[in-house]
Amino acid sequence: MKCGEYTYIWESDQWPNWQFDMVALAGPLSDVSREQGRLMGRLADVGMTLRDQASLSTLTKDVLKTSEIEGEHLNVESVRSSIARRLGVDIGALAPVERDVDGVVDMIIDATTNSHLSLSEERLLGWHASLFPIGYSGLSPITVGHWRDDATGPMQVVSGPIGRQRVHFEAPPAQRLNQEVHHFLDWINKPSDMAPLIKAGLGHLWFMTLHPFDDGNGRIARAIGDLLLARADGSSQRFYSLSAQIQRERTAYYTTLERTQKQSMDVTDWLMWFLTNLHTAVDQAHDTLDGILSKARFWQHWAGIPLNERQSTMLNKLLDGFDGKLTSRKWAVINKCSSDTALRDINELITQGVLCKSGAGGRSTSYELKDIHCS
Repeated sequence: MKCGEYTYIWESDQWPNWQFDMVALAGPLSDVSREQGRLMGRLADVGMTLRDQASLSTLTKDVLKTSEIEGEHLNVESVRSSIARRLGVDIGALAPVERDVDGVVDMIIDATTNSHLSLSEERLLGWHASLFPIGYSGLSPITVGHWRDDATGPMQVVSGPIGRQRVHFEAPPAQRLNQEVHHFLDWINKPSDMAPLIKAGLGHLWFMTLHPFDDGNGRIARAIGDLLLARADGSSQRFYSLSAQIQRERTAYYTTLERTQKQSMDVTDWLMWFLTNLHTAVDQAHDTLDGILSKARFWQHWAGIPLNERQSTMLNKLLDGFDGKLTSRKWAVINKCSSDTALRDINELITQGVLCKSGAGGRSTSYELKDIHCS
């Protein structure tokens, strides 16, 4: 099964004895660990309520972005409501939850909040079944809750139009999967002296190499990575999203995976990429925490102002990062109210000093939050 001058890593005589240059990785590993410690130190000072909000924000991002990597776009409010319901976090009114959302949420929450439990064959099969509750991937029926059987040919990752497709990777044949998966699971669950973050990177790569399901392998590989990162952190709560960073670097992610799977058992380059992007993900978590703290200060500052439900909804949307400019028309559409009611809501907030007119100008008047330090 050679492709040109390369052999897939699972065909190597050394498979799966991973090799990597720990001297080269020591610096990036130390940098990530230090940044993780700084983040956890900040979180230790903010109290349980704000930590819950930070975890909710991170898990929401994780579910959304791991799906976007595969080209699937889920509803933000539906995802957030599904997670909040499972974690018991109060976010006010819960949005309706779509069927395709609950399965991804169930997998991510189980992987992270139950990271201390062994990763078993039954657990993996359960995750797969939760991703495809009706047995279809798009319009195509797939084998759900079982390993692939290669009935229609070998498992290949391809791109391009039919007739001119490019094979990026071919996975081990189906008859090897039972042995391969059990070897992988033994390695996952067995204590070792390996640096936990290195193990998280290898676990992600190893599962992607096996590709044991008809579909959903990428999402499950990233969930396994999250499980191993949660073990490394010693926390059931997630405060940074590697999937969000992978989505930002999606092309490089797939390029690095493909290159790694066509080289030798030395996977230093993959681990370097993994640690570098993990570091960026932790950096991004500081921004998320800054936003949550800013939101908390805002509501504490305006705690004595009477607000109706429409005003509370829109202020939260502004605090969470409103898409585009807020106009009275958008206010009316989002709240399903008249233009007069929207303008009255806005003018009340301007009078109270909560909102002000944007200085950006334009054809329509827009509004923004007033700096609480200036009110």
